[in-house]
Amino acid sequence: MTPPIDAHVHLDIHPTHPSAVTAVVTGIQARIALMGLETADWTVVAENVLVLVRIDHEEPYWAEDAAKQLSAEGITVEITPRLREAMDEEWTWANYPMPWCTRSEIREVSAEAQKIHDDIRHGQLLIHAHAHDGHTTVAVGTYLHRDGKSVYLHGEDHLRQVADTFDSPAQALLAFEKVHGADMRPGAAPLTDTERAAAEARATFDLTAAKPASCGPEPEMVPAYLADAGDHDALLDSFLNAHGDWEKWRTWSDETTHAIHESQTLRIERVHETPAHETAWTVAAYETPVSDRMWVLTATGATPAPVLQELLNHLADGDGWDAPIGAPVDDRMVTAATQPLSDAGWKHTVDGRWIRWTSPTGDAGIQFDAFYTHHLIQNLATWTIWAGPDRDRPIWIVTASPHTPTSLLADLSETLAHETGLRRPQTAGPERRTTLFTSPPAVRAVAAGPAAGRSR
Repeated sequence: MTPPIDAHVHLDIHPTHPSAVTAVVTGIQARIALMGLETADWTVVAENVLVLVRIDHEEPYWAEDAAKQLSAEGITVEITPRLREAMDEEWTWANYPMPWCTRSEIREVSAEAQKIHDDIRHGQLLIHAHAHDGHTTVAVGTYLHRDGKSVYLHGEDHLRQVADTFDSPAQALLAFEKVHGADMRPGAAPLTDTERAAAEARATFDLTAAKPASCGPEPEMVPAYLADAGDHDALLDSFLNAHGDWEKWRTWSDETTHAIHESQTLRIERVHETPAHETAWTVAAYETPVSDRMWVLTATGATPAPVLQELLNHLADGDGWDAPIGAPVDDRMVTAATQPLSDAGWKHTVDGRWIRWTSPTGDAGIQFDAFYTHHLIQNLATWTIWAGPDRDRPIWIVTASPHTPTSLLADLSETLAHETGLRRPQTAGPERRTTLFTSPPAVRAVAAGPAAGRSR
């Protein structure tokens, strides 16, 4: 009989990515359980916390397999009822292209695709070029370990396979160019929606929402503007990991991270360890890489995670970055930017130069300063978004200049009016912030400048 190990593993469904699974490990010998889970491709996201994220959405199956292995080694494993339900649920891929495969054979195909995905993600498989063959993505790359073979890859996500192998990168590239020369593009293909969601599940994990109930009060669901700020650094890391068209670096003092879009016309500045009421984010757009700002938006350190996530989602979409500087902000643009608030019953008032929209409960609002729209200076805070006891005592503030894209402001309004987020109940003791494990970013010298359901 295997002697018991002083380690306890609590398994649950990821708080924001339904198919992913979390593991919280406790006990004097917790390291033994941690090592076992890491060996099974679980990712450490915080102290004694791991997540299992796969591109085939088979996490419950593999989590159950891990639970059996841990139990066999004498480790106590607790599985929440909702995860147990997911483990027991039978499902099939909708329109699976290989209908002759049994369920176990489908898992074998998915496992191979997962291995390819992980090798690329960990830098063990270098992708030289990619193309679209009219049906799916194809690519060519070389393994930097094993036997150093070059491979021809066919398919995406859980269907990606090694279709051919070559003895050298040159041989592989020549063969790839012969077939896909017209559509060939350098490097890896952009992340698929599934790959992007997997990256977010690893990077934006909220520890407070995954701890067992015995660790403290459950977070409550509240309007987005009242949600916790979460981990701003993890939000930015997730965004940059999922979007290769952005490049980042941190300042020499390690106090600030800069991110610049490949067009050089959109920039993010993130100041770390910022007090809640001070500016922690600055997003600015430029007509050209060397022109003055077209518009700028700032957010303070306590800005809720759902609000920042919507901002980053808008930047990722690449829609509405530009705004015509010469055209004045008119009533039509103001109405379009705030329509979601009006639809949700927010109170609309006009007080001289200020036009305001206030939540039905009076704890959040947007203010538009019509006077500033006539100034040529693009850094003025024409728009102010806030939440708190009242407008004069805000917990957090987002400001935006006159020509901030209407579509961006409308997206933020939609989030305020209709979205929700998690908030931890306040306790008597001081707040303890959890820092996620991330690899230290490379520091380089830079020129000074502004900154699915169960049927898959």
